[in-house]
Amino acid sequence: MAQSATSAAGPLEIYRRMQEALFAEEATLLPAELLVEDLVVETPFSPPGARRIDGRQAWLDFYRAHGAGLVIRFEDFRELATHRTADPEVIVVEYELGGTVAATGMRDSVNGIGVLRVRDGLIMHWREYQNLPAISQALSGLGE
Repeated sequence: MAQSATSAAGPLEIYRRMQEALFAEEATLLPAELLVEDLVVETPFSPPGARRIDGRQAWLDFYRAHGAGLVIRFEDFRELATHRTADPEVIVVEYELGGTVAATGMRDSVNGIGVLRVRDGLIMHWREYQNLPAISQALSGLGE
């Protein structure tokens, strides 16, 4: 049953669902059922070609091709801060995400900041500022 606009989940509840999806058997950051058709995903510090993805299907295709190959088992999610904004559709979140790289057994964590826009219970826009040097280090097996 579809939610009405007045009872639809807001950005904080959707953010909690995103957290849960990271620990599912098939981990994902943005579950398909929570995405609008014209979704925008931005990671401004990513390499060219991955900084902005327009559209739900484009995101799902990108994640299938790139995200699934990162064989990281997420184990910890620590919310550092959640900031409500003057716009009721938007929250800003600071977090630490920890996990194990399956290929090396290396356990590590990285910090990030995300800006989430949700309308009528669906994700419209996710902008994530990732700590790319820490991610690269963890994936290379160097650790701290």
